[in-house]
Amino acid sequence: MNTEKVTARRLTAEEVSELGLQDDIFVSAGMDGLPLDCYAPAFLTEPGKNSEGGSFAARTVFGEEIHILPDNAEEPGIWVADKAGEEIEVLQSAGILLNLALFVPNGNKESLESLYSAARDAFGAGIVQRWSEETVAVPDVKVDLFEEPARGRKNTSGQNRDRRALDIYPTRVRFLEPSEGWKFIIEPHKEIVDDTPTI
Repeated sequence: MNTEKVTARRLTAEEVSELGLQDDIFVSAGMDGLPLDCYAPAFLTEPGKNSEGGSFAARTVFGEEIHILPDNAEEPGIWVADKAGEEIEVLQSAGILLNLALFVPNGNKESLESLYSAARDAFGAGIVQRWSEETVAVPDVKVDLFEEPARGRKNTSGQNRDRRALDIYPTRVRFLEPSEGWKFIIEPHKEIVDDTPTI
């Protein structure tokens, strides 16, 4: 766990009510019920003046949203950097979580294990972890992916299609999202044949 010491001071509810969405603050770094004895960089989810009942909502840079009563002595409170304050431990972002979907041609258990061990060798045994694993047999075929307006008129030509991606494997489609107001059309892949006469 990477932390750094930051000089900061605790704010009262009245001071927090004067903060805006752009102000950098520090709140408890606890996440998913896991208490951590340090703080995380954060920002208010709405201007302090809009909060009701003295409870303020903040979101940490790690995506955790918490509600805080700054004047409650039993809570960690809300802090702001101040050279005249006291030192607190602030949790630093140590890396990036990647959700990977891997297509392994002729995949079997041995090839998956060699992929896993190679990743552990490259990044460290304690870094690479398999949180969930889904192995699905997929046909080694390609499809063409188009976008069309979600509410297109009937009997219209395909002029409004926007070719989003070429030569894409069907399983990758699950991880893509169409543009707003558009839908995906998936068709069997057709090789583009250039029949322009040559001299």
